[in-house]
Amino acid sequence: MSRVQLALNVSDIDAAVAFYSRLFGVEPAKRRPGYANFAVAEPALKLVLIESADARGSGVGGALNHLGVEVETPEEVAASVARLSAEGLETKVQDATTCCYAVQDKVWVHDPDGAPWEVYTVLADAPAETVDLGCGVGDACAPAGRGDVAGAKSGMLIHDVPAAPARELTLTAAPAPGAASSGCC
Repeated sequence: MSRVQLALNVSDIDAAVAFYSRLFGVEPAKRRPGYANFAVAEPALKLVLIESADARGSGVGGALNHLGVEVETPEEVAASVARLSAEGLETKVQDATTCCYAVQDKVWVHDPDGAPWEVYTVLADAPAETVDLGCGVGDACAPAGRGDVAGAKSGMLIHDVPAAPARELTLTAAPAPGAASSGCC
């Protein structure tokens, strides 16, 4: 089984959990301070909510945190690394990284506008006291805003993935000036 992941910045985690619980008819699979994720069966979706009042703003601007595809095994992550690399995409692999209250294997790529995508598997749950979600600045689980440390001012996540070089029409192209990008979980 695989499912698409959508990670959203939300300004109020409690209000967002209440809304998405009603929308999808399920309670969160995991709930921590400033964080919730839903494992929705229909449609097959992993919905991640990250409280980040400064990043969200009003409306949908700043809502996207990152995108992902959850797979079942580390071997599926490794197969994705091989496939994406063979396609000429720049990848960033993270093995046994602690992110979003879970230990995960993952690979990251960016779309032409800089939106981060991850293919990942959850290896184990991580105790809350061992995780610094840092959903504002500084955790090490997701790609940076293309090396733009100024993203921290807008509440975007800044991480250990190096900025990708600009290349026309590839998933590693730098975003247009002022484009938003960030990610975690």
